[in-house]
Amino acid sequence: MIRLTAGIAIALLSGVVTMSAQSTASDASAPSPKVILVELFTSEGCSSCPPADALLRQIDGTRPRADQLIVGISEHVTYWNSLGWTDPFSSSIYTDRQNAYGVRFGLDSVYTPQMVVNGTEQFVGSDKSSLVDAIRKEQGHASHIDLRIISLSFAGNSLTVNFSAVGDASARSADIIAVLADDTDRSSVLRGENSGRALSHVAVARSLSRVAKLQATEQQTVQIPLPPSIRTTQGHHLILFAQAPGNGPILGADSRPL
Repeated sequence: MIRLTAGIAIALLSGVVTMSAQSTASDASAPSPKVILVELFTSEGCSSCPPADALLRQIDGTRPRADQLIVGISEHVTYWNSLGWTDPFSSSIYTDRQNAYGVRFGLDSVYTPQMVVNGTEQFVGSDKSSLVDAIRKEQGHASHIDLRIISLSFAGNSLTVNFSAVGDASARSADIIAVLADDTDRSSVLRGENSGRALSHVAVARSLSRVAKLQATEQQTVQIPLPPSIRTTQGHHLILFAQAPGNGPILGADSRPL
């Protein structure tokens, strides 16, 4: 296993290595970096969440190694909404996804902030040491699928995505999941545990959907409805990933600006 050096760990957590995930469009002539997908389940109604939001900002788009890229997703859950502040980015889609992870990991209950790395490790979302450990473990694992976004095109209120997926034939039952995300968001919280605070977020999911099953053909095309919050191409990006059934491991992923 190739281990994460202390210097890289410091750079990772200080935000020194800063190649944006949104600016790394796929290039068929270049080796594709292995994407390490970091999902953060968070809420603007939770006073413990801002440090985890800050940690995701530090690592999103960074490269712990030249052949690796960290892609974050901020998924705002709904169960804090009845406690004084309705999170404007929250959706039951992300709450349901977190609950499915809770079942898979055998948790007594879900919580915020929670990070899930590549669908294989979960921990408190502000815990830097657990994050470094999880990334270190991923450095010893090769991607099952080399998934690349080839092209994007808009027609009306939908996005057509052409992508390629090459790799382990045993992964053909994997779900292809598409996330449309805001690059950054800011919010002034007026009530609840974070009342009076201005909060910043990155890679804020505005839609998440299973768009296909991985097929034996190398290339596939899918159409993704655009949520009302995304009506221009600026300031948003697509994250596409293959995940084993039952919220299992992430088998391959790519990200591209709209």
